[in-house]
Amino acid sequence: MSKELNEKLGTAEVQWNLQDLYESREDPQIGDDLYFCEEEATLLKEIFAGKLDTLEPAVLARTVRRLERVSYNLGRVATFAFLDYATQVKDDKATAFLQEITEAASRIGRETVFFDLEWSKMDQDKADTLLSAEEIGDFHHYLATIRRYADHMLSQAEETLLIELGPVGSSSWTSLFGKVMAHIKFGEQGRTEEEVLSDMYHADREVRRLAAQELTDGLQSQLHILTHIFNTLLADKMINDRLRSYPSWVTSRNLSNEIEGETVDALVHAVTGRYDMVQRYYRVKKSLLKVDELYDYDRYAPLENLPDVLVPWDECKTMVLDGFRKFSPKMAEIAALFFDRKWIHAPIMEGKSSGAFAHPGVPDVHPYVLVNYTGNIRDVSTVAHELGHGVHQYLASGRGYYNSDTPLVLAETASVFAELLIFHNQLESLADPAERKAFICQKLESIFATVFRQVSMNRFEDMMHTGRREEGELSSDRLSEMWQKSQEDMFGDSVTLTDNYGMWWSYIPHFLHSPGYVYSYAFGELLVLALYSLYKKEGASFVSKYTHLLSQGGSLSPYVLLEPFGIDLNDPQFWQGGLDIIDEMLQEVEEG
Repeated sequence: MSKELNEKLGTAEVQWNLQDLYESREDPQIGDDLYFCEEEATLLKEIFAGKLDTLEPAVLARTVRRLERVSYNLGRVATFAFLDYATQVKDDKATAFLQEITEAASRIGRETVFFDLEWSKMDQDKADTLLSAEEIGDFHHYLATIRRYADHMLSQAEETLLIELGPVGSSSWTSLFGKVMAHIKFGEQGRTEEEVLSDMYHADREVRRLAAQELTDGLQSQLHILTHIFNTLLADKMINDRLRSYPSWVTSRNLSNEIEGETVDALVHAVTGRYDMVQRYYRVKKSLLKVDELYDYDRYAPLENLPDVLVPWDECKTMVLDGFRKFSPKMAEIAALFFDRKWIHAPIMEGKSSGAFAHPGVPDVHPYVLVNYTGNIRDVSTVAHELGHGVHQYLASGRGYYNSDTPLVLAETASVFAELLIFHNQLESLADPAERKAFICQKLESIFATVFRQVSMNRFEDMMHTGRREEGELSSDRLSEMWQKSQEDMFGDSVTLTDNYGMWWSYIPHFLHSPGYVYSYAFGELLVLALYSLYKKEGASFVSKYTHLLSQGGSLSPYVLLEPFGIDLNDPQFWQGGLDIIDEMLQEVEEG
């Protein structure tokens, strides 16, 4: 079935070219790069360990550049191994190669950990003197950020031990999760997760109900393993947080995002305080669908006037690039590279990772994008979303390996903005009021999934991590109870959640590989709504400010990067402003 769909959509040959990184797993350059990393890491440790506080600024800057080169080479190999694995999760050789590189990274990290430890714990006056030196300029923010972890770093022996254990720790369990999900066959036809989830958007209610049942049955068949994986990773994080004296399960995520807890609290409080919008919308949708009761598998049912057509890959490409070009020719020019130079992997394939992502790769090469393209209009938005990431990563690459890594809360800025561009471009082409209403409804559902659903998932994470720490190992039923509670708080009585829905926490990978990540989606969506409003007011002058923001990568904190736009992330009214824009869209649907 997947093969036929790929041929029909024209995606069969839309597969990325990893030779821009390495020719193959057997490429001798991989061995050379790893050898360089191990030798250079060992040499840096021999020369500088225990002596950082004696270095002159120029020498410290040179040392950081050498460490960056080690990280760059290792990142290049790791990128190749991960992308190679992502499209063939069931392949033993791909799995073994990824594990080999993970273990090599652990050995190298063991040698370089001294730097973060010594630098983070260096006397403040000495560190300030070094940070103020002109020679340190390019690495000022990177070094200042490391020092934020000073209170959470362990001894060198402890940090080294944790690095040694890394390959058999959390990354190994998230890999197992990916393998389990890739091996599950859903329904009598033995379909993939992506194919079943796609049916949740089908116009036929019975098709949706059957898809929900097939998803549940598939998850149920492996629920004992999935529950064990969740509990193991919850415990792993609990232990790590305790060892590092993190006061909350989400503290480490906030630190990596360079965001204060106050900011996250303001965001979560603002969004949960407007759950009424979700409930209002689904009451409207129940009326539009003409059903007496709206079930969880009805949430994404297409409205009658929404065109239900397959969008071939070439048409998707045109839609995305045209939407980008109207905003910024430069943005479209960069996005076109992904299509033209085989930086995208699009077909549905057995053993391919589910979902979609953009991987930044390394600055001297380019990012890569993975999607599972099934040809519906939502997938066009997904392609735009991931290409937004790709454009962001491409622009930020000029900042170098260390400074191009954008905090997650800003990493969604370009992706969500790209989606919004495509939405408005498509909306302008619709003259029929009924079609416009249906199209706005679809966008509202996308926004709800990004804002309200992600915050409800954050609330589930909070219950899950807190529960694991206070109650011990959590049963499948207990996790399902927490999931249902977080979803009922959001939906109220507007959607009837079936018993099946209770276990759908078990297929969401973000909870495992990036604990605390999901609030970044809501952050990005509401931030983008505010930025888009500014764009409508400022026009061309906004575009240059916006592309400059993207080009800065992670070289400054989110607070500093957003100063040119007059945004105060700790102001509850800022978040409310984004929610008000959503409310305006909802009112248009309610009154239409």
